[in-house]
Amino acid sequence: MRVGILTGGGDCPGLNAVLRAIVRKGVPAYGHEFVGFRDGWRGVLEADVQPLDIPDVRGLLPRGGTILGSSRTNPFASADGVDRIRRSLAELRIDALVAIGGEDTLGVAARLHDEGLHVVGVPKTIDNDLGGTDYTFGFDTAVSIATEAIDRLHTTAESHHRVLIVEVMGRHAGWIAVHAGMAGGANAILIPEQPFSMDRVEAWVESRFRDRYASIIVVSEGAVPEGGAAVLTSGQTDAFGHARLGGVGDWLAHEIERRTGKEARTTVLGHVQRGGTPTARDRWLATRFGLHAIDAVQAGEWGMMAALRGTDIVMVPLLEATKELKTVDPALYAEAEVFFG
Repeated sequence: MRVGILTGGGDCPGLNAVLRAIVRKGVPAYGHEFVGFRDGWRGVLEADVQPLDIPDVRGLLPRGGTILGSSRTNPFASADGVDRIRRSLAELRIDALVAIGGEDTLGVAARLHDEGLHVVGVPKTIDNDLGGTDYTFGFDTAVSIATEAIDRLHTTAESHHRVLIVEVMGRHAGWIAVHAGMAGGANAILIPEQPFSMDRVEAWVESRFRDRYASIIVVSEGAVPEGGAAVLTSGQTDAFGHARLGGVGDWLAHEIERRTGKEARTTVLGHVQRGGTPTARDRWLATRFGLHAIDAVQAGEWGMMAALRGTDIVMVPLLEATKELKTVDPALYAEAEVFFG
């Protein structure tokens, strides 16, 4: 069988580990031949490929990013997208596709499966907001990076008696903020699922200063104040209709200074959370996803996605995994709130 692989959406640590696992098992165990589509769905639309054999994936386990490149291309943004994909696969003699990505990339994969294409999915997103799986790879690395940043900011916040705000990624779900904020001992954690009250934030900050202790606030980029809206970097949207978020940290800093008179500074971690070497857990999870994905290709389990359930990897329908985002459980956020202020 000739199998095409693509990585779509935002890059994250662990993508290369998935490629390695698929090829390292698929070639000797099943005799499959592999090609990688460059830059996600763009490569499929334009038949832009590179060979993937065992020598091509050696040394990839600790390497961040993706050797295939990525993009936010949406084939369904044009009327002839599906036809172009069919032509590309036919010209390249591709029998099956493995799509590695988040809600948008796998949403496209689910629709292509409905069109009769042979597709298997692998869940990837640092936001950990993809349904159907307990965890996605990339998330653990992002949390570790954010936690280390919070640890470092504690000392400078204490030295200068400032409020330091850490803005992390999380458009619709606050998983990174909750995990890193709890691990780093944040004064407050603000997430998209729970509109925040500035009166409560002010009280938490004042409480910390009364104890003569530094105030660290972790905020997801998609967090919104009560009665307010998400802060946008610009009015532009990507191919999937997502507006570019960013700036809630600066907005929060100005509001805190206005209300409390305390100096507030913002650190935006941004793409730092996506880069660098994956943690051991992300390498482990990405490798297991890749191994099960190529097993699914061999078994003809089309329209399915590898997912982590407890400690087991299982195959779940792509439709189930993409029909709704996985958001932070209110009970988990309530646990975090115990430590606020």
